[in-house]
Amino acid sequence: MTAHTELIIRGRIVSASVELDDGVVLVSGNRIAAVRSFAQWRAAHPDLPEPPFSGTVLPGLVDIHNHGGFGYRFDTVHAADARAAAQSHHAHGSTTVVASVVTGPAAEMVAQTATLRELAEEGVLGGIHVEGPFLAQARCGAQDPRFLCDPDLGLTDRLLAAGGAHLRTMTLAPERPGYTAVARRLTDSGVVVALGHSDTDYASFRNVLRPHGSGSIVTHLANGMPPLHHRGPGPVAAALVAAAAGDVVVELIGDGVHVDPGFAALVFATAPGRVALVTDAMQAAGLGDGEYRLGPQPVTVQDGVARIAGGSIAGGVSTLLECVARAVRESGVPLRDAVRAATSVPAAALGLTDIGDLRPGRFADILTVSDNLHLRGVLRRGQWLT
Repeated sequence: MTAHTELIIRGRIVSASVELDDGVVLVSGNRIAAVRSFAQWRAAHPDLPEPPFSGTVLPGLVDIHNHGGFGYRFDTVHAADARAAAQSHHAHGSTTVVASVVTGPAAEMVAQTATLRELAEEGVLGGIHVEGPFLAQARCGAQDPRFLCDPDLGLTDRLLAAGGAHLRTMTLAPERPGYTAVARRLTDSGVVVALGHSDTDYASFRNVLRPHGSGSIVTHLANGMPPLHHRGPGPVAAALVAAAAGDVVVELIGDGVHVDPGFAALVFATAPGRVALVTDAMQAAGLGDGEYRLGPQPVTVQDGVARIAGGSIAGGVSTLLECVARAVRESGVPLRDAVRAATSVPAAALGLTDIGDLRPGRFADILTVSDNLHLRGVLRRGQWLT
């Protein structure tokens, strides 16, 4: 053990870059100093006390689509509420959270984005995701249709100014007039273009996905788009084909409500290494049934499912660690693949280079979990939260 190492975490290590049945992660300050097999560590340090075996050791999870949770919301101008939402998710294993703004009045969306920017500058948030208002009316889901509109460069510039470098991604429906100009503006500004809440056909959707188009992420695959059908494959098939080719990353809400576990298994099998598990969490995540809000709309959670008055599902109520566990348990996804989908894949999709893997030099964001993926401990930036 080098003199500067402050913390040793031993366990079964599972991450994108390394998998060890018995390994140690060495932490110095807020960074990972080294990852080694326990045998290597023991051979180098025969006189030191043997560190306890902590269970399974994972990278801190990375949730790139999250509207809030534990009674708090990200669609707010109250920084304390947004901070509480982020910190609650941190403590439940999502050590990086990209906060999502939902469709609402333009001025409110801009103000909310500016509020979230302050927290991103502090490092509380990993960035900002704007979902709307340039989405398809026919596939609005829980997005308030009163405020949907065609892509507009003026509003885009206001959101870019409000979010600065911390506006990481924005969801657009590619069929709306003005999409091309706004997508180009976003891309030129370093913002990842996500496609979603779309009612277009297979060919049109495929054409705007990379490598030929501007779309790099597909927002919550299968939700907010026509169902997959063998005579009308639509955006779902287009996204899977693009992901299988390595052109895009597809988000998958892994809560067992938004998509069936069998569909989740299909997505992982079709596009290995290109799936990003997300929660789409809203205010009720981590809590029970009751009355909540998502943007301008009231939401009722009953039997663990959040819906607006019209019946559309209104975000998720699970944590990302629960989504990982469900992918393994219900969809048969290998643990390492599920972990990658909640760490390295989403981090890389948004260019978040200091997180998402257990590698020397990365932030010391680390989880310890039991064999059945129940949370034991959360280390964020080298500090234990739980």
